[in-house]
Amino acid sequence: MSDSSTTPLLSLRKVSKRYPALIANDQIDLDVMPGSIHAVLGENGAGKSTLMKLIYGVIDADGGEFIWDGERVELRNTATARQLGIGMVFQHFSLFETLSVVENISLTISGTRKELAKRVRELGATFHLEVDPEASVHSLSVGERQRVEIIRCLLQDLKLLILDEPTSVLPPQHVRSLFDALRKLQSNGVSILYISHKLEEIRELCDTATILRGGKVTGIVNPNEKTARELATLMIGRNIPQIEARAHKRDTDTPILEITHLNAKNPDPFGTHLSDINLSVYGGEIVGIAGVSGNGQQELARIISGEDLSHRLSDATIKMLDRPAAALSVTDRRNLGFSFVPEERLGRGAIPPMTLSQNTLLTAYEKGLLNNGFIRKDKLAEYASQCIEDFDVRCSGIDANANSLSGGNLQKFIVGRELMLKPKLLFVSQPTWGVDVGAAVAIRQRLLDLRDEGVAILVISEELEELFEICDRLHVIRDGTLSPPLISSKVTPDDIGEYMIGTANSSDNLSPGVKESTYAHQV
Repeated sequence: MSDSSTTPLLSLRKVSKRYPALIANDQIDLDVMPGSIHAVLGENGAGKSTLMKLIYGVIDADGGEFIWDGERVELRNTATARQLGIGMVFQHFSLFETLSVVENISLTISGTRKELAKRVRELGATFHLEVDPEASVHSLSVGERQRVEIIRCLLQDLKLLILDEPTSVLPPQHVRSLFDALRKLQSNGVSILYISHKLEEIRELCDTATILRGGKVTGIVNPNEKTARELATLMIGRNIPQIEARAHKRDTDTPILEITHLNAKNPDPFGTHLSDINLSVYGGEIVGIAGVSGNGQQELARIISGEDLSHRLSDATIKMLDRPAAALSVTDRRNLGFSFVPEERLGRGAIPPMTLSQNTLLTAYEKGLLNNGFIRKDKLAEYASQCIEDFDVRCSGIDANANSLSGGNLQKFIVGRELMLKPKLLFVSQPTWGVDVGAAVAIRQRLLDLRDEGVAILVISEELEELFEICDRLHVIRDGTLSPPLISSKVTPDDIGEYMIGTANSSDNLSPGVKESTYAHQV
């Protein structure tokens, strides 16, 4: 063991990982110094996730060396990595859905259930990552599951923490608290490998950034000395196009989607009840819903998509394209011209072991892909190939399994599949979660283009920058209650953050016709 602060905590030398169709990591050299916050940047498919899995022992390298505190080590499994003091929060979470939060944590952290539950609550309060330790994981939203992963890592005796998009679950006011916590870990000598597509976060928090492109290291920079645009250009090797946000008026006088006085009791004791939800989306506009994960987004999404019909809502509660839709199935809603992108990519948006062409059939089967119940393989291949090409999905082809893609590339495929259906009403939950900056710009531009074509679009996102960039109106969801509509151009991220945590009391930025008393009652 070395005592020198100039000796890297972790060094990778000529580390490679090959798959039949690609080289994910090609001769990677990386040095992570003690007490550093080191960013790994790259577009989707650049090899970031593969490299992190190699470091954490999830997969084996095909070549190269791992040196831990001056000594060569074999990172053959996650148990070895944890013994060294390495913790990781995966992009696709590693939790057992049938177990509770505390039961999941007890699988890798020693202690009685009562002790662990207490520590979970304490860490949640300290880092604003609140989650009920007794809640079943299957009842948690994607954001809440990410909180569990972060807390589980913090419960270890850490020397190296790998974080993948850790601030996506937090409102602006709480990001600062997390950054403070990470800096405390840093001051205690903990090194942090930090993956984020929020380049301003990288510039503020990290002291070093390694750039990956096409599985190779293409540069090592001090992110404080680069602008966010310069970092983005280094990542993708070309200039990032600017979003063309054009002034646009809604095209319809009648809402394409109208929800009136929706109330829904959640039978899950750890779920969120929906209370008096009122929402309208017109053709030619994008309406966004902001909020901290776990405040009812998941419950609302399942009702709008038609996946949850258990509440037996009256016909007047939900209208789509001027038709009662509360009792309509998922298929019936889609037949009206409705498309939906869920927040869970694997298992809900796509079936993991199925190929991309097979996953295309899940929602695009009526686009000439069937003939008397038989699959037209030529048309299916054409449709899937077009989606891959148009949305720059980095994969080995239409026969690649969904679970072989990086999270960002799978997201691009799912979004592309739904947009190619040419919907009249599009509902997208977390449209650019885990997507690199170049792809995020492309997806947001597509949504704006659809809006300009008269499509009604509803977006749930925890990326406030995204909502401000594309939305005409905004709502905030908190404790299962939706705020009245807010004019996007008249509110700031800090204003929205106050609505999220329940401290806002102004009605200056509400859409015309919304009374202050209504806002006060609902929030």
